[in-house]
Amino acid sequence: MFELHAAVTVLAVMISLAVLGWRKRRPEYEAHVACTAAFVPWPPRNGPRHHAPLAVRTLAASLAPLLAMAGCRSDAAAHPITTVSHVDLRRFMGDWYVIANIPTPLERGAHNAVESYELRTDGAIATTFRFRAASAQGIEKRYHPVGFVRDRGSNAIWGMRFIWPFKADYRIVYLSPDYTETIIGRQARDYVWVMARCPHISTADYTRLLALVAAEDYDVSRVQRVPQQWDSASPTVSCSSAAGPR
Repeated sequence: MFELHAAVTVLAVMISLAVLGWRKRRPEYEAHVACTAAFVPWPPRNGPRHHAPLAVRTLAASLAPLLAMAGCRSDAAAHPITTVSHVDLRRFMGDWYVIANIPTPLERGAHNAVESYELRTDGAIATTFRFRAASAQGIEKRYHPVGFVRDRGSNAIWGMRFIWPFKADYRIVYLSPDYTETIIGRQARDYVWVMARCPHISTADYTRLLALVAAEDYDVSRVQRVPQQWDSASPTVSCSSAAGPR
């Protein structure tokens, strides 16, 4: 086991060295940093030059995702986050509108955020996350991570891969019986997503879902509503309770 961890660490260091060797104006670098900022403490692009040497910062960036994947936070281990007992993956597929979240750096200022899932033949989940930047009329951004079910007994614990080989923690904390509302959390309780099949839910439903988030030891003062502003020119908004495979 030690040898495996050492090999993975060396691989991660090599990947980070390659990434940090790119010119920072290149869009590939920006996309990599944006996608991994949720679990990799990248150094500031224009920060002071007198901080830790590159090798130290590279090692920290390499070890961070490994520690995150291992779930090393002692407080998280002492208080396991709740997950639902079973998820019918086929019913869970389709579009989910992000009603509220504790946003990752990637999502700050997002409008009309939608997460879409499609079950692949190999059991992985092809994912499309799209939103408008800064306003409902802003530039549309799309990302295509892949979900991997880690707990086949419940189907409620996934690893979400944006950049190989790292998989971010993804846990289905709540799912309504009719598959119209869900809460996605993380063991670290750093980010959370409240989602629904429709872009808007009632105040009563939102209050109830926020209470469920609070019950999992989240700081709900950090939760932000995500603007969902769809006009007549937008594609038809679907509110299906069982979208099924796509």
